[in-house]
Amino acid sequence: MSLRDGILCLYLEVELMNDIHSVNLQAAARQSMLEHGFHPDFPKDVQQDVGSLQSHPPVSSRDLRSLPWSSIDNDTSRDLDQIEYAQKMTDGTVRVQIAIADVDAYVPAGSAIDRYAAEQAVTVYTGVHNFSMLPEELSTGATSLLEGQERAAIVCEFEVDANGCVNANDIYQASVVNRAQLAYPSVGAWLVSGKNAPAKIAGSEELQSQLLLQSQVAQSLRKERYRRGALNLETVETHPLVMNGQPVDIERQQQSPASDLIEDFMIAANEVVAKSLESAGFSSIRRVVRTPKRWDRIVEIAAQLGTKLPMTPDSKALQEFLCNQRAVDPDHFPDLSLSVVKLLGAGEYVLERAGETSEGHFGLAVQDYTHSTAPNRRYADLVTQRLIKAMLAKQKPPYSDDDLVAIAKQCTKQEDAARKVERDMRKRIAAVVMQSRIGQTFTAMVTGVNEHGSFVRTIQLAVEGMLVHGQKDVDVGDKINVTLVRTDPERGYIDFARS
Repeated sequence: MSLRDGILCLYLEVELMNDIHSVNLQAAARQSMLEHGFHPDFPKDVQQDVGSLQSHPPVSSRDLRSLPWSSIDNDTSRDLDQIEYAQKMTDGTVRVQIAIADVDAYVPAGSAIDRYAAEQAVTVYTGVHNFSMLPEELSTGATSLLEGQERAAIVCEFEVDANGCVNANDIYQASVVNRAQLAYPSVGAWLVSGKNAPAKIAGSEELQSQLLLQSQVAQSLRKERYRRGALNLETVETHPLVMNGQPVDIERQQQSPASDLIEDFMIAANEVVAKSLESAGFSSIRRVVRTPKRWDRIVEIAAQLGTKLPMTPDSKALQEFLCNQRAVDPDHFPDLSLSVVKLLGAGEYVLERAGETSEGHFGLAVQDYTHSTAPNRRYADLVTQRLIKAMLAKQKPPYSDDDLVAIAKQCTKQEDAARKVERDMRKRIAAVVMQSRIGQTFTAMVTGVNEHGSFVRTIQLAVEGMLVHGQKDVDVGDKINVTLVRTDPERGYIDFARS
């Protein structure tokens, strides 16, 4: 049976089950948004603001439209925030330019659109519908760096030496055009094998050279971060395969050289922005991951695998352990990464006043780190963009410290809420897909233990659920066999029993 035939058979099974347990996932996503404090519909005054927007981007004195910019994102992404270009210099360094969509040019501070974005703080991706922070006329239109469209941008420029160290840097406004809108899966496969290049890459030697140079520089940046103690993690993301509005399977999305490239450039750009604002005497919003509270459990997991970690949190020692485990047991490394990610905890936004010492980002081994590269989908990035533009214009900061504290708290709260909505919908989608697999046994990883119960994630399908039987003496990171005993798509419940 072909893969297509198999998917169709699975779809028919799901349709039969839906006759008994029908669930409207679109309605469920909207309800989850409401329950977690979001307002999924744009108010009338936002729509009125959209109707009065200018149709052409503001003209910049710096014209970089002729450069061979390109973007890499998900296959279906339309809210494109950044494009990249790299150039090898005569001294052997590489100049990297990252153009970030100038969202502020279309969203004035204090406007109805801005007030709505500040309240929402983040775009929420539910798998069946995207709830945008900004109206789609902007986020997937006028402020998206779509292929072939002239756009206003903030360019973060820096040079990378042979050791992966970021040296000279600059930030400025410019006009740009994305020459090639590319996708992670196809670019990643080409970078690994050198074969089956996507049509846009195959048809342009210049684009091929660009991407190979960018990948080379990104690897140098990553190696330097690892040297400083950044964590070498390999997490697994999933997305639903939807047919006729219903999910019929769950696909795994693993990291690739293409996604690594964008991540490495994003981190470097965010460091440059943070340091530039610091040098200008501007307070800013920083993204931090505090020292993990459950370091003791990380130490315990390492000991079970034959490695002794220090009793006090040490990112460099943890990185050395992770690198060793990736080498000796690559098949189970994503499982170990999942456990470490859960035990590290979530990041948060905080105010940093100029001259103060940042708490830093434990997982990235970065002391100066802000969010600036996704202003179409994160409000913290839009705020940072306004700080950058005030810095470039040598004006006073547009926000007081009290303003930034309030914004940081709201952004942290809403990102936490967004994770809950997205987790709710992953569970509902998974419950629909898993209805036909009740009674099957899976290998799973324990991902959470709290007062509400114990939770596991199946390794093959990456489906999360509650352990309703056999939960005694399990802890985060344990690997166990479980049997699927019940699904409830309406509430997103998936129950497992220990086998």
